Amino acid sequence: MTSLYVTGTDTEVGKTQVSMALIQLLRQQGQRVAGMKPIASGCIESDKGLRNDDALSLMAQANVELPYDMVNPYAFAPAIAPHIAAARAGKTIDAQLIQRQFYQIQQQVDSVIVEGAGGWLVPIDNTLTMADVAIRLGLPVVLVVGIRLGCINHALLSVQALLQSGLPFYGWVANDLTASPESEAIIASLKTRISAPCLGVVPVLAPGDLMTDYLSLY
Repeated sequence: MTSLYVTGTDTEVGKTQVSMALIQLLRQQGQRVAGMKPIASGCIESDKGLRNDDALSLMAQANVELPYDMVNPYAFAPAIAPHIAAARAGKTIDAQLIQRQFYQIQQQVDSVIVEGAGGWLVPIDNTLTMADVAIRLGLPVVLVVGIRLGCINHALLSVQALLQSGLPFYGWVANDLTASPESEAIIASLKTRISAPCLGVVPVLAPGDLMTDYLSLY
């Protein structure tokens, strides 16, 4: 099993939950698995420095213990786009550093699940985007589609940009955010338009429900 890069059609579409579920599925296969959140905004100050809930959640699911700064090398307090957060903090996001950190993690595990920030083309500086980070890592991509009004356009534009990157498109996840009567029709429409496999259709989960019950790896 290869490592994977998880992106989304937008922010707050379930990337972290899907990433955690992928880690769990790989662990069930007996693999040593780590998570990575290269860039995170909306971090909370702690006695150990800035910490991000998504990064901590990935670390909690992993079965390999790694230093926080390796899992999340760029942490910013404001819950805003990474390039704006970095500028406010007087920092520059170095894609090469992210690449080096990833390689260090990769040497210690069988698989790494890397969760991007925001959507596919979220900027990290004046010229580069999260897509450039994914390209540097060279990983197959999983796209999380938040099923709600407007998501078809967002999904198809994301797929088009993803395919233009030249990276393998591993598959996509339909994550129902609203339980709308139209959700089933939206998902059916996307299945006819996205050539990559649908790895799962996730309903609005009740307390105690496991996302792993709705996802699969091929």
